[in-house]
Amino acid sequence: MRDEELRGQEMGRKRFTRRVLLLGGVQGLVGAGLAARMYHLQVVESPQHRAAADRNRFDDSMIAPPRGQIVDRFGRPLAVNKQNYRLFVSRDGSPDVEETLAQLARLIDLPEHRRQKALRELRTGSRFAPVMVAENLTWDEFALVNANAPALPGVTPDVGWMRDYPQKDSCAHVVGYVATPSQQDQEADPENRRLLLLPSMKIGKNGVERTEDPILRGKAGARRAEVNVRGQVIREISRDDGERGAELTLTLDADLQKYAMERMGDYSGSVVVMDVRTGDLIVLASMPGYDPNPFVGGISHAAWRALNEDPLRPLNNKAVAGSYAPGSTFKMIVALAGLDSGMISPQHTVFCNGRMPLGDHIFHCWKRGGHGAVDMNRAIKESCDVYFYDVARRMGVDRIAEVGRKFGVGEAPDVALPYVRPGVMPDRAWHLAKYGYGWPQGQTLNVSIGQGYVEMTPLQLALMTASFANGGYGVTPRLVKAINGEEVKLEPLVDLGFRRAHIEAMQRSMDAVCNEQRGTGYNARIKLAGYEMAGKTGTAQVRRITAAERARRVRANEELPRHLRDHALFVAYAPRHDPRYACSIIVEHGGGGSAVAAPMVRDILTRLMTRPPPSEAAGASEEVGQGRAG
Repeated sequence: MRDEELRGQEMGRKRFTRRVLLLGGVQGLVGAGLAARMYHLQVVESPQHRAAADRNRFDDSMIAPPRGQIVDRFGRPLAVNKQNYRLFVSRDGSPDVEETLAQLARLIDLPEHRRQKALRELRTGSRFAPVMVAENLTWDEFALVNANAPALPGVTPDVGWMRDYPQKDSCAHVVGYVATPSQQDQEADPENRRLLLLPSMKIGKNGVERTEDPILRGKAGARRAEVNVRGQVIREISRDDGERGAELTLTLDADLQKYAMERMGDYSGSVVVMDVRTGDLIVLASMPGYDPNPFVGGISHAAWRALNEDPLRPLNNKAVAGSYAPGSTFKMIVALAGLDSGMISPQHTVFCNGRMPLGDHIFHCWKRGGHGAVDMNRAIKESCDVYFYDVARRMGVDRIAEVGRKFGVGEAPDVALPYVRPGVMPDRAWHLAKYGYGWPQGQTLNVSIGQGYVEMTPLQLALMTASFANGGYGVTPRLVKAINGEEVKLEPLVDLGFRRAHIEAMQRSMDAVCNEQRGTGYNARIKLAGYEMAGKTGTAQVRRITAAERARRVRANEELPRHLRDHALFVAYAPRHDPRYACSIIVEHGGGGSAVAAPMVRDILTRLMTRPPPSEAAGASEEVGQGRAG
């Protein structure tokens, strides 16, 4: 028995030992597993968990970079950045966003349309994404909001930069404006989508701000801030404002641009002045203008509708996007086409009795009794329509179109602006493609006096004039003069391929227009010796004159409502013997080119050539037509 008891005790001890060892092994394995897991968590995955903890503790965000400023050729500010006191609101920090905005409106001027816009963005955006609800606050408004911060949950005051356009309406069409990126903007630029989602981010929407946006935008900055469990900022740890965008120097002269618009008065239209040697655009004015500053913070629907419904089209850059019948300013191209084709010589003479029949239609000259016998020089000087009817009928529209295209008609000029129109240079093929039937012969006569289908922009008219001034060499327009102080390369002049004698014949005729008696521009000539201009008047009809009206009497422009009056045009270069500047002007419904448009160009060119040179440091801030008289 005792042996059996001893064997039982021995087996019990062995079982116990096995169980202890088994349990100890299990515990050891568990401990080893825990130790391995703890090692993995604390050593191997430490960076990830530290980063996760930091993400809960810190908020890392991008900062919209300071935008590069834009200045004119003398350093005058056209687009700068000014300090901007602004307010952001987030849904995450506010239990009742509508009530918060209502409280905010009791402290500062917060228009209803801004409140509704903020609410829409807050409802559709991320719960944690802040929305800018007010900007450009005064210091007093900003301080008042900060003093009432405890009663404004979810409101975050901030100091940033805001785009400002000190020249306002005078340079708006060229400089353009910035605004908040739209959904389409974000989808079009997926690489920068995160940056474009920033509530303070603005991008170029028009003008140079749009075409040069990539280099004006700069590089984004970064901010790290410590936040609490609700995501509210406790303190800012670090901040990098990013890299400022490039500074652009434009070829514009802001003072002369402003003067040109003032000289046009209450007329709508456009003025272009350029350096014929370099292509620099000194004036690129469009009337009426508009103030771009309200667009930066978000223009109201009422203001936007008013601008769009204005019959004078203030948002349209008429200098590059206004396409007009050039009227008699086109006659130099027709004359040159006649010379170049060999169909006529400068001595070619036509007898003008005031009319030319074509089939059962009569084409009239602006001078009812006619000009009598006229050669090419006199035809341009006195703007005889019948002479050009005769020349055009001899050679056909295709030859005119060939020369017109050499001067850029029908092709959009390469200039750093959006929405540049090409104009229209019609010919037989163009008409067949557009209308599906052959070219009407009467349209050849219309084109010969710059009416009918032919259209040009004010910029194209200036380029045409510069080519005549340059002796038959074309010039490329330049609007951006320098980037970060580095001069933009000038394009060389291009020989248009005309005989020098033919171009000189055009120059003599343009000289006669302004400086010989009976020239259509004589009364508006520049009388200062050495500064005289050469040019060509033009008048483009906007209505058809019926046979019945001609039988009674053609009504003068002064007798018509303004919207039925002719457009007034004038092109010129000066000084006539050593050309430096070319100018074109279109005065919508201004009446006669000689009476209205030519005096404006005279005054603008005179001011440009005779004023003292501006200072180079001008205080850029840190931050079917029948002819009428030409």
